[in-house]
Amino acid sequence: MSAPPLFGRTAVVAGASRGIGLAVAEELMAAGAHVVRLARSLADGEAERRTDIRCDLADPEQVAAAAARVAGTVGAPDLLVHIAGAFLLRSLVETTPEEFAGQVAGNLTGPFLVLRAFVPPMVARGRGLVIVIGSVADHLPLPGNAAYVAAKHGLRGLHGALARELKGTGVRATLVSPGPVDTAIWDPVDPDTRPGFLKRAAMLRPEDIAEAVLFLATRPDHVVIPELHIEPRP
Repeated sequence: MSAPPLFGRTAVVAGASRGIGLAVAEELMAAGAHVVRLARSLADGEAERRTDIRCDLADPEQVAAAAARVAGTVGAPDLLVHIAGAFLLRSLVETTPEEFAGQVAGNLTGPFLVLRAFVPPMVARGRGLVIVIGSVADHLPLPGNAAYVAAKHGLRGLHGALARELKGTGVRATLVSPGPVDTAIWDPVDPDTRPGFLKRAAMLRPEDIAEAVLFLATRPDHVVIPELHIEPRP
């Protein structure tokens, strides 16, 4: 019997306590990886092929401490996946400065902090894969999503700059941009009752994104996939 495809590898999943992040963590563990899960709602703990670290991904000190802990225990990750983010359905003129700042913190500053902390050890080793989960909003200017769209477009730019900076290092980078995914972020919106919104039954599932992450993680080192768009069937 052959070993699981990610046996012996380490993956860090930032934002892994629920939704897409939880599905990704479980998919990678099932594929044999040791997964380090980061989220502020987690409690520090250990289990088979899993390490949980409580970490506010928007706090520079907590992210740096988590990265130092990972480096000192399991070493540089083979795979880094950033998923955490914040969602706001609001037009530009209805968005408060505080809400805008919150969207930037959750969708742009947090990824910046995680990438800044975890990528250098991967570069020093000369191998690895960085996957950032964006959104359809990172390339489409969706009306009624002003702050979210602005932050996700910023995330696309951040990832693009990083990908260019990683050329020649042996570390690859992929931006995954999914369409609507049926997670708890839609609970307060209730799209099933709102005209013009995709019904939840027709949305992607967290497992769809997790399977895409596993696909990326199991490509040979010479294969680079800069972007992957995932959309629900029309």
